[in-house]
Amino acid sequence: MTLDDILNEIKAAETILILAHENPDGDAIGSSVGLCLALQNMGKKAEVLMNEYPANFDFLPGIENIKKEPSYDRYDMAITVDCPDITRVCKEYIPYFEKAKVTAEFDHHSKNTMFADYNIVNHVSPACAQILVSSFQYLNIDITKEIATNLLTGIITDTGGFKNSGITEETFEFAGWALSKGVNVSEAYRESMLVTTKTKFECQKITMDRLEFYEDGKVVFTYMTKEDDAKIGVEAGDHDGVVEIGRNIKGVEVSIFLYQKPDGSFKASLRSNDYVDVADVCMMFGGGGHIKAAGCTIEKPLEEAKAAILAEVKKHI
Repeated sequence: MTLDDILNEIKAAETILILAHENPDGDAIGSSVGLCLALQNMGKKAEVLMNEYPANFDFLPGIENIKKEPSYDRYDMAITVDCPDITRVCKEYIPYFEKAKVTAEFDHHSKNTMFADYNIVNHVSPACAQILVSSFQYLNIDITKEIATNLLTGIITDTGGFKNSGITEETFEFAGWALSKGVNVSEAYRESMLVTTKTKFECQKITMDRLEFYEDGKVVFTYMTKEDDAKIGVEAGDHDGVVEIGRNIKGVEVSIFLYQKPDGSFKASLRSNDYVDVADVCMMFGGGGHIKAAGCTIEKPLEEAKAAILAEVKKHI
């Protein structure tokens, strides 16, 4: 059993690195910190490497374990969470994964490249954090209140606050168990889902003013440029959730949000409601994700990027 093998590798390791995809969301952050705390409770020198993360997750216990610079040149073990491909990790951290003596991954994306020595991938899990819950339970790893807070936050954010179709009976069972453990579920929900910053609010205003409808209202499109970002002082996480604005409009099947990266390319974030597999759409541009939530990078000017992504989406409507 791969989980047993991973546990044996953890027991043999002294230094363990945890990585997630760049531009981390709540699932990536909660899974990373929750796993880090579990490993530290096992006596391991574990840490998380992230170059940035949204400030609204500062409430998470153990968030101080997120570092920008590594403590070691080579780790005994490296584990990725919520990452379908090693190329999704921040480029400066990939060498530390590759140099580790042994590697493992926990993920739930539908298009995973199985890039580690040990791969725990469950495509139907609503969140990577939920995979960690079941893995910890199988391995008899104690889920403390602090660990539960992180994992529940990951589940809350990746299920859209328990509203996405992929949630399972186990999702609510763990939420109930976490509540009995003393986890402040309402705080985790509020801080991760509802609290916003002024700049994030400005992002929402700009993109709402630019909403365009296509295919008889089934497709909605909006965008932001790096000039927009500079004007309002965008920080890490401020683009998160913008794509949901279009998705929540009655009659919309696919919502598209493009935002420009510092190198001039555009990151496309797509969401669907019922039948369009946006992961398939994004794969045409070298990206991927889930059936109803995916992303990719398009290295074209705005109008060309817009035309390309709209043309591909229209094939699936």
